[in-house]
Amino acid sequence: MRISGVTIPDNKQLAYALPLIYGIGPTRARDILKTAGVSPAKKGSELTSEEEQKIRSLAEGFTIEGELRREIGQNIKRLKDIHSARGDRHARGLPVRGQRTKTNSRTRRGNVRKTMTSGRRTLEKT
Repeated sequence: MRISGVTIPDNKQLAYALPLIYGIGPTRARDILKTAGVSPAKKGSELTSEEEQKIRSLAEGFTIEGELRREIGQNIKRLKDIHSARGDRHARGLPVRGQRTKTNSRTRRGNVRKTMTSGRRTLEKT
């Protein structure tokens, strides 16, 4: 089954397969399946074409995949263009939402670690 260009695996339970779509998380996946009247434990290969169509139409009712990525990118670009503090943080690749940067920002700054230095020489890897 394909939804918005993403192939849903046939051997996974739908409750775990639907969150593979960008913009659909576990809660939204359960809501879609509940509204469609499909058991979350059902696998993709066990679906009838009618159930597939219901799930597809409900999922595509949300902003998902490319459209969502585009919208988020435009929001970030707008913040950069107006030179807001958040936009500047995005542009510099730093944490945006007030996180501490002295120690806990390895994913945003790269894995930069301070090396120990002695009085005369810098300890280097050999």
